[in-house]
Amino acid sequence: MANTPQAKKRIRRNDRRAIVNGNRIGRIRTFVKKVESALEAGDKDAAAAALASAQPELARGVAKGVLHKNTASRKFSRLTKRVAALG
Repeated sequence: MANTPQAKKRIRRNDRRAIVNGNRIGRIRTFVKKVESALEAGDKDAAAAALASAQPELARGVAKGVLHKNTASRKFSRLTKRVAALG
């Protein structure tokens, strides 16, 4: 257990950051799911529009440190490939 004031503060701060980061990851998942649901429906226009809105969210996740850059790049690449294959 934390004994020093600094360690106690770090625990409080880490708890707050975990909530914020969880919300960020959830937001990214929502945007990715919109693309996947449009792909399931076979709607290329909706999938392309959802992909265009998901890409900045993935990039923001990388910038904020909740996603590794290669993870975001891989997700975007795979989604792009699937949207292109609908044509």
